[in-house]
Amino acid sequence: MNEEDLEMLRNEEDAEPRRFSSWVNTEGEFQRNVEPKRAVDAVFDSSSGTPLPTAGVNLPPHAKETEEVASRRSSSASSSSSTSSSSTTHTPGLEEIRTHNASSARGRRDTFSTVGAGSGILYRHPTERNPEALSRIETIRSQHAGTVGARPTGPSRITRTLSRRRTEKPLSEMGANKPYPPPLPDREEYVVEFMGVDDPLHAQNWPMKKKLSIASLMAYLSLAVSMGSSIFSPSTGPVAKEFGVISEVTTLGTSLYVFGYAFGPLIWAPMSELYGRKLPLLVGSFGFSVFSLAVAVGKDLQTVLICRFFAGLFGACPLSVVAAVYADIFNNLQRGIAIGAFSATVFMGPMFAPFIGGFIVTSHLGWRWTMYISSIMGWLAFALIVLIMEETYAPQILVGKASELRRRTLNWGIHAKQEEIEVDFKELIVRNVSRPLRILFTEPIVLLITIYMSFVYGILYCFLTAYSLVFVGGYGFSPGVSGLTYFGLVVGVILGFAVMAAMNPSYGRKLKANNNIPVPEWRLPLAMIGAPIFAAGLFWFGWTGYTGRILWVAPVFSGVFTGFGIWTIFLALLNYIIDAYLMFAASAVAGNTFMRSLFAGAFPLFSTYMFNGMGIQWASTLLGCVAILMVPMPFLFYIYGKKIRAKSTFSPAPDIAQDKRRDEEARLGADGMNGTAGENTAQGIDLGPAVEKGESGVGQVQGGDANTNTNTNAHRERKKRGFRRQGETVGKGRKDA
Repeated sequence: MNEEDLEMLRNEEDAEPRRFSSWVNTEGEFQRNVEPKRAVDAVFDSSSGTPLPTAGVNLPPHAKETEEVASRRSSSASSSSSTSSSSTTHTPGLEEIRTHNASSARGRRDTFSTVGAGSGILYRHPTERNPEALSRIETIRSQHAGTVGARPTGPSRITRTLSRRRTEKPLSEMGANKPYPPPLPDREEYVVEFMGVDDPLHAQNWPMKKKLSIASLMAYLSLAVSMGSSIFSPSTGPVAKEFGVISEVTTLGTSLYVFGYAFGPLIWAPMSELYGRKLPLLVGSFGFSVFSLAVAVGKDLQTVLICRFFAGLFGACPLSVVAAVYADIFNNLQRGIAIGAFSATVFMGPMFAPFIGGFIVTSHLGWRWTMYISSIMGWLAFALIVLIMEETYAPQILVGKASELRRRTLNWGIHAKQEEIEVDFKELIVRNVSRPLRILFTEPIVLLITIYMSFVYGILYCFLTAYSLVFVGGYGFSPGVSGLTYFGLVVGVILGFAVMAAMNPSYGRKLKANNNIPVPEWRLPLAMIGAPIFAAGLFWFGWTGYTGRILWVAPVFSGVFTGFGIWTIFLALLNYIIDAYLMFAASAVAGNTFMRSLFAGAFPLFSTYMFNGMGIQWASTLLGCVAILMVPMPFLFYIYGKKIRAKSTFSPAPDIAQDKRRDEEARLGADGMNGTAGENTAQGIDLGPAVEKGESGVGQVQGGDANTNTNTNAHRERKKRGFRRQGETVGKGRKDA
């Protein structure tokens, strides 16, 4: 290949790879040098991004099979191209052609990389220097690294542990005796990113009107599925009468729906990380609508109960994904209010639904229309998602961008980082079942907080029975009117949201002063306020409502205390788990969701027997005493939480690393100043003279400048050691997991 040929190909940026096939060496040098490397899936060096050499390395069995295939292909290609020229070796020329434009036109700088989890490298974009843009890139890369299947370098450790059988197929041939194409010169050169911090494609840069429309749609969808959990509760009596069973059996209609909440996140959370937010929301709203409709038209009890479970399973999708959508579109300052509003809608749904279901059941419509209403709300949400919803997950947005670039440039090497994922089903099961349970039962913070949150969440569904016994059985209200008494709980949730909004600016100031490193214990004061109020509300409800002779306003107003406590405890402790476990927060929350959903589904099954057997006042006293026993929990974690997190194998604790670094800098700074002062005194250095430099280039510093340079160099060394130590501490949880 002469220089004119090379220059011609350099000028064709959009040339297809087949254009270069005529330059393949007839001696089969490409097959001998490149294909053995491809056989081991082109393992990339973490520092340079180039394939590691395979000389002298023992290949795994499947790689040896691939090498044999490569050898056969080499012979075939060599024999079929005997008329081709062999004047130049293939690899250097092709490498020069493919990298010429990138190296000469762009003039890229060195790649800065930080060690992460899963895939091994979280690259900072070489041409980007905006801190916010860099933060977004690293967030996307960390999400990619934590996604199931994000390991491009062969079988994972989990897969090898689960099975001794070969888990990868031999590398297939290209066909038509074509040789394997050479690997891309630098994979990072072909990975698409956002165009800076103001890129309009990024969801956080969308117009506020667009954000609010999507946020409102997500809040409506969450309200619809949460209402579906309790709108069936007034129907237990009519359903039991129609199918000839006791009411405790039909209570399973509520319990099975909530049990679906327990298993749903195991499906929807990884799906949203693999395929974006819109697809699981579409599937979830569609499934919720279909199975709610199936309950409404069910001809036997088993159909009703089974379809209620699957309605809850699909209805769990918004509860798992909507918070992630809010995190996608709102920045750190707006996100706290948005998540708080989402949590409020999730808790107000079960409180709104009983009065709606009560009036429907007592009307001529009958109990089946409670499910028709749920289905109609689901279908409306499905239609709005199709028409309004856009993908908000940043890695998936880049997939669409890469697809358009491939189509328009005819360069199919362009891709998004998300497209490198290969789903490993076994690893998906282990990561989404095993790790949440390991964190749940081995981390004392997660276990104790989950027990508390499960109790609080169970009380919410226990009240579906208790309020009916008090206001229908004690005060003689109709099912619809008794449902209105839940508005005391709604008012409590609204007050809790107002308190959270008032405390949020203070949290923001502390976060900014701490270099935007969250201290999880800062989340706990809200729970410290709500815990005793929640316990007081339980006592108030039981001892004012058990006779039916005290004015009905008294037990209704107890719901203000109970609702305030439920919401503040739940939100504060959930945020505490998220801040404490960071990259393992999804697994920690999954374990938490699993247990509290089981509690919430079980409470309605025994609450009727408990309140009837013990009496309203003593059953409420029992629940209040349990709540009092749990009041010290947020206080204890506020005091000792940092020490407990320091011993955790999953909590990265960047705030603890920062504190240690500051302490060491202060200590070394004091030692350095003392040592410098002693050295200056011993050498008799005067504090006045100027600076002189010798011919060697080393500054001969005297007086105060000596102290300045010495302290500056010492500070730099301490800073470097501190950064390395912080990285080791943050990576500790990843390595152990």
